[in-house]
Formats: sequence, C-alpha cells, structure tokens
Amino acid sequence: MTKKKKSIDDLRLSFRNKKVPILTLDTHWHQMFPDMNKPSDVKRLEDQLNDFMKRQGKLTSEMKELKALKKKLMDEIVMSMDTDTLSTKDKNEKTLEQNRRLIQEINEKLNNYENELGELPYKIKNVNEELMIQSVTISYEELQKNNKEIIELNQWIQKTREELKNKILKKQDLENKNEIIYSNMHNLLGAEVMEMFDKGK
Repeated sequence: MTKKKKSIDDLRLSFRNKKVPILTLDTHWHQMFPDMNKPSDVKRLEDQLNDFMKRQGKLTSEMKELKALKKKLMDEIVMSMDTDTLSTKDKNEKTLEQNRRLIQEINEKLNNYENELGELPYKIKNVNEELMIQSVTISYEELQKNNKEIIELNQWIQKTREELKNKILKKQDLENKNEIIYSNMHNLLGAEVMEMFDKGK
C-alpha cells in the first residue's frame, strides 16, 4: 500500500462517525476551489452531488403535491358516496373508477419516490465524502508544493540580501576611494586644473 493510499484510507475512516458538511453548500469550500481553478475530478463530484441534492428536493416537492392530490381524490370519493342518487349513479361510478385508478397510480409513484428518497441520503453522503477526500488531497498537495517554494524563495531572498549588502559596501568603498583620489588630485593640481579635467569628463 502506497503512502498516499494509506493517508486516503485514514481520511475515509476519520469521516465514519463525523458529520461532514455538504461541501457544495459551504462557502469555505467554494473559496478553496473557485470555478476557474476546479480540477476535473472535483468538478465531476461537485456536479454529481448537486444532481443528487436537486433530485432530493424535486422528489420531496412532488411527493407533497401527490399527497395533496390523493387527499383531494379521496375527498371526492367520499363526497360522491354521500350524494349517490339514481340520476348520478352512472356518472359517480365513472368518477369513482377514475379516482381509484389515479389513487393507485399515485400510491405506486409515492412508493417509488419513498424508495428513491430512502437511498439518496446515502448517495449524497458517499459522494460528499469522496469530494472531501479529493479536496483535502489536492489542497494538501498544493500546501506542500507552496511550502517547498516558500523555502526556496526564502533561500533566494537571504542570498540576495547578502549580495545586496556586499554590493552596498563595495559601492561605499568605491565612493570613499573616489573622494580621496579627487581630494588629493585637487590638492596637487589646484582648482583650475581640476576644473579643466571636470569639464573634459
């Protein structure tokens, strides 16, 4: 087992009993992975997670609507049984039959939706954990890469500082030498001759 594989397995184990926030709803995660810098694996898992969450919301909403429709149909059945007369019997029978058929279809749909809704939290949890593992792995690799570069830059800055200090000292030394030379030449040759030299520079 590679070191990377072991650390991923350890990470996966650490999530087992912890409540991991839904990453695509977390602003910290979005700051770590702005849209323009998202690796393809992260983007794929993000899309999958968002799809599961949208599906969960859609199913919950549709179930609410189906339950309301089922109640309405059942109320109609009860009302038609109360108002059953010879003149409305045939019409009521047809309505009853239609309502029963619709209720049966609704029950089947509700049953399918409930089964799917029962599975979705596990799918969401698994994809979210996978996204967390990918995110942590990528971020940690970037941290290590950045740390390495920081060390290299620090070394370069230190070396450049030394070079700069040496060059400043050398410059000061040359300026001092020039002052001494100029002063001695001025004393030896006089101001007029020096002026001639200065103009000829």
